[in-house]
Amino acid sequence: MTSKPKILIIRLSSIGDIVLTTPVIRTISQQLNAEVHFLTKPSFFPVLFDNPYIDVLHSYEDRDALKNIEFEAVIDLHNNLKTYFIKRSLKGKHSSFSKLNIEKWLLTTFKINRLPKKHIVDRYLQAAAFLGVTDDGKGLDYFIAKDTQLQAPFSDLQSDKYLAVVIGGQHATKILPAQKVIEVLSKISSTFVLVGGPEDQQRAKQIITALGKGINGCGYLSINQSALLVKNARLVISNDTGMMHIAAAFSKKIISVWGNTVPDFGMYPYLANEHSAIVENKDLWCRPCSKIGYSKCPLGHFKCMNQIDTNKIIGLSE
Repeated sequence: MTSKPKILIIRLSSIGDIVLTTPVIRTISQQLNAEVHFLTKPSFFPVLFDNPYIDVLHSYEDRDALKNIEFEAVIDLHNNLKTYFIKRSLKGKHSSFSKLNIEKWLLTTFKINRLPKKHIVDRYLQAAAFLGVTDDGKGLDYFIAKDTQLQAPFSDLQSDKYLAVVIGGQHATKILPAQKVIEVLSKISSTFVLVGGPEDQQRAKQIITALGKGINGCGYLSINQSALLVKNARLVISNDTGMMHIAAAFSKKIISVWGNTVPDFGMYPYLANEHSAIVENKDLWCRPCSKIGYSKCPLGHFKCMNQIDTNKIIGLSE
């Protein structure tokens, strides 16, 4: 009996970037009947634990153990110095996706857009194309553990009757200010739950105190519990962050709000629900100022978020 070919996929972080690799994971598993190995940092294991297309999940801290495995191919979807040395230490064919750093630099520095009109998922798939895999058109995957449960007040929410509002983000310049969130939610009658991490807890309290309504899920829920809230929501309003991509995996209607980053980078909601929309301030010479984000606006005015048209978000929320 012939053993399955072993394929290693590398993506060390973060939540959204890992979710965006799931079409590559699925197509390699299904189309090649391969044994799929995935290398990432242990803090992101919960994102992938229940993915049925992954056979072995490897921790970055134990990466030296990979040398004992004979891989037919290594697909590097992180492509930095750390992953370069990992690839060099392993046998088998290697492939990496292009990060387009020069094109991103041209856009952030000189506002010259030479980026291809191609989503990063398609560039990830391109990195695996030499194996013979093709896009199956099924979009992103996110698998929630079957034993994931919500306690009150979250369990009291009725499916498709509430809004999930993702208020967090990896960088401050990607986060819609609390006052803007308050403006939006004060005009929407639907029940809402705020989704985010412990670092968003204070802002969430500020929003709920100002409105006198809503449920604060920031810092109280696991990644899978937050994903379950998003899955069952009528609508997801989100900054450009990992939970936005999880929402896309569930084909939710998403209103994504963009600050210093732009959809042109190719990381907008992939194969999003047809009623989804992007809200951004396109009339700024300084945007995008970074391919990732900053702890504060480099120019001090933060117009990309402070001048977001909240009426547009409100109108799209109906």
